[in-house]
Amino acid sequence: MPASPADSAIYRKLFSDDEVANLFTDSAEIRAMLLVEGALAQVQGAMGLIPPDAAAFIARAAREVQIDPSALAAETAQNGVPVPGFLAAFRKAAEAPQMMQYLHWGATSQDIMDTALALRLRPMLALWETRLSAVLARLADLADAHAALPMAARTYGQAATPTSFGAVVAGWGWPLLDARARLAPLRDDLLKVSLSGAAGTLSAMGDHGPAVRAALAVELGLSDPGHSWHSDRSAIGQLAAYASGIAGSLGKLSEDLFLMCQSGLCEISLGGAGGGSSTMPQKQNPVGPSVLVALARHVIGLSALVQGAAIHRQQRDGAAWFGEWLSLPQLCICTGRMLSLAQAILANISPHPDNMAKGLAAGYGLIHAEALSFTLAKQMPRPDAQAIVKDLCRQAEASGTDLVTLVAARFSQIDWHGELVASGLGQSPAEARTFANRVRADLI
Repeated sequence: MPASPADSAIYRKLFSDDEVANLFTDSAEIRAMLLVEGALAQVQGAMGLIPPDAAAFIARAAREVQIDPSALAAETAQNGVPVPGFLAAFRKAAEAPQMMQYLHWGATSQDIMDTALALRLRPMLALWETRLSAVLARLADLADAHAALPMAARTYGQAATPTSFGAVVAGWGWPLLDARARLAPLRDDLLKVSLSGAAGTLSAMGDHGPAVRAALAVELGLSDPGHSWHSDRSAIGQLAAYASGIAGSLGKLSEDLFLMCQSGLCEISLGGAGGGSSTMPQKQNPVGPSVLVALARHVIGLSALVQGAAIHRQQRDGAAWFGEWLSLPQLCICTGRMLSLAQAILANISPHPDNMAKGLAAGYGLIHAEALSFTLAKQMPRPDAQAIVKDLCRQAEASGTDLVTLVAARFSQIDWHGELVASGLGQSPAEARTFANRVRADLI
């Protein structure tokens, strides 16, 4: 098995995401660095920091040259960063030493690499947003269609009170809706240019440094932070935390699906998200939810590693920076896969109302204990009402008699059927419809 699923012919479609992975290839990184170097030369030429003809040549060459990633391996291993080898290869390929002497004027490796990363994170965030919106749209449809479909709510794995499938779906969706709202500020923090020079002072550009940085940001369609941020990895940490939040939400959704489709419960069908066994022909394993849970746990672990790079020594810390390189691509690729897989899973699921009804009826009606105790609390102190219902619950389990039957026999003056109908599903149908309406309003 390859070290990364993105590099595996066998496991790539299970754990990886080709669209996001393409943004983290060697070729994508080199192409992004070329764009940065070309844009830097262009704005420096316009300001007179380098000769305009050299600037025009470098900008054109950046769009035309081809650099073999494998040719950078030896120098990268020696220097710890690919930029020195990249610059040497760029100058060689351009075959114009007089012009290329102005390449990379006053910049440092981290400027080029961090800005190139921002260029690649931009389409990635757009892809995430598109997929997240599709997940939310499907959840809204499910919540609305099944707002009043009753089922058992469970806490600690035990039947608690009635709820609706639509409300359960809304519970999956609310944190994802919040996550979508947080994409805009995350994008603002991440998609910024880095131009700080060797140690964050931009000294090689003199008084022109801030203006060059601002112009470079405009040229590349990024924001200008207005300061050096080599050792400030907080924005990358925010991306990791954001991915971890998505992982938690989608992992929870998948754990619920896993439990709801288990043998003996079968409250939902996964449709095409199930997988077969090598020896048991009857099996339809919940492969999709299982993969999603595994990816969620992986992303949460990777998030901690990426955020650990925030502990950045002095003006440049190779160890912390290298830690980002080892963890960030996998975190981004796995998050993309989580979102696409969630789309596929949700497109195929459907509830089984009959089995949900069995879940409500199981256990001698104990699921109605809370509603019964609150009805009795209208006639006596609540602690007394709870004590009576608790005792009747024990009797129901011991005798195999339905709890509502026992309560009705003891307090025959109360219309227990009417009380249960009145308490019903509580606010769960309204919760489901509120969620659906909010999603549709936000996605317009």
